[in-house]
Amino acid sequence: MLAVKVFIFSPVQENTYLLYNEQKDCIIIDPGCYYDEEREELASFIKNNALTPKLLLNTHCHLDHVFGNKWIAEKYGLKLHLHEKEKPVLDYAPTSGLMWNLPFDNYKGEVLYLRENDTVSLGEDSLEVFFTPGHSPGSVIFYCKKQQFVIGGDVLFRMSIGRTDLPGGNYDELLNSIRSRLFVLPDETIVYSGHGEHTTIGFEKKHNPYAGI
Repeated sequence: MLAVKVFIFSPVQENTYLLYNEQKDCIIIDPGCYYDEEREELASFIKNNALTPKLLLNTHCHLDHVFGNKWIAEKYGLKLHLHEKEKPVLDYAPTSGLMWNLPFDNYKGEVLYLRENDTVSLGEDSLEVFFTPGHSPGSVIFYCKKQQFVIGGDVLFRMSIGRTDLPGGNYDELLNSIRSRLFVLPDETIVYSGHGEHTTIGFEKKHNPYAGI
């Protein structure tokens, strides 16, 4: 059974997710910790709960989702996992940081590529990888079928969707990703988004003004 802990980090108010099991192993997804006190908050939670980080994952690599990649990787000896089409976005992130007056040190270690239908495992629990481009060219989401939840990055929000005006974004592609990969999941599936509060598939199918089917 996976527990889901959310941290809200950086001036962009990004949701960083930490998933952990009964064996005290954990996965860190989209570490957006920008300030030293945010890194300390995340590290303290890991230490106080006697957790061992096993995996570092990115749903996508816009700057607010990758601020903490380098620090996490170095502190816990992890390699970054992302979709191959997202590597150019990762490489461009520091330039975006300067444009937003948010300079940071980017991850430059080995990258392990995730593909559609891959399975990410943590002990007896697993997450399915779905390729969901549109907000970003290599966006992926992580679906826990057993517990019916999704770590969805910036693909789908409560009554909204990810922006598509950034380089590599495509509105029609994003809607197709939502309809073909998310809206086919059970209505009770919880969606943990990259910003804001969580929602459910059923709620969004009924109320989302952008992604109706």
